[in-house]
Amino acid sequence: MIWTLPNILTICRIALTPVIALLPFISGYAPKIIAFVVFLAAAISDFYDGRLARERDEITDLGKLLDPIADKLLLFATLVPIYWITNYRMQEYGIPWWGNFPLWVAVILIGRELLMTAFRHMAQRKGVVIAAAGAGKLKTIIQDVFIGAMIAWFAWKDMRQAFGWESGWFGEFWERFHGTVIAVTLGITLLVTVYSLGVYVYRYRMLFRSVPASTPGDGS
Repeated sequence: MIWTLPNILTICRIALTPVIALLPFISGYAPKIIAFVVFLAAAISDFYDGRLARERDEITDLGKLLDPIADKLLLFATLVPIYWITNYRMQEYGIPWWGNFPLWVAVILIGRELLMTAFRHMAQRKGVVIAAAGAGKLKTIIQDVFIGAMIAWFAWKDMRQAFGWESGWFGEFWERFHGTVIAVTLGITLLVTVYSLGVYVYRYRMLFRSVPASTPGDGS
């Protein structure tokens, strides 16, 4: 059966990626708030669709194909506006401590996903399935926190200007708190991304040998 609930959630997540990618570019805080809510829904569905498939015994070949595609599309859809807005409108939306979202960080985040995709295909050809492990799950969680906080940062900046929150204790407090969360989670995301890739490569290093490996899998 193809049209299972987990597969429907995954397809919906794919359908939402253009919305998440385009809304932050629209002027005003309302589109950015909608983008944040949509991203939150997509991130939550990513957490539950795999669990639902296992619990309901509805793991399908379509689901195995679409789930990693949905994850990568969601990452690309969010990094594009984050990179563009923080680099070309840095004076309005710059990230504390970082200034902008560096291109080299985007290359590392995207490159890690591409490398893991190639690594999984190589493992599959040798009879090893690389499923989600702790390092990969941690990477996804921290990455989602950063992306969600970043989209909310765009909304906050527009709301602060629209409602005159440039001055006052609340505006100053939230500016510092929210900005600190973004700056810290960006740094942690970068470290965990590199670490998780290293964990997978080391754990399955036998795949680089000529002798086929028989170790059970773990990836995300």
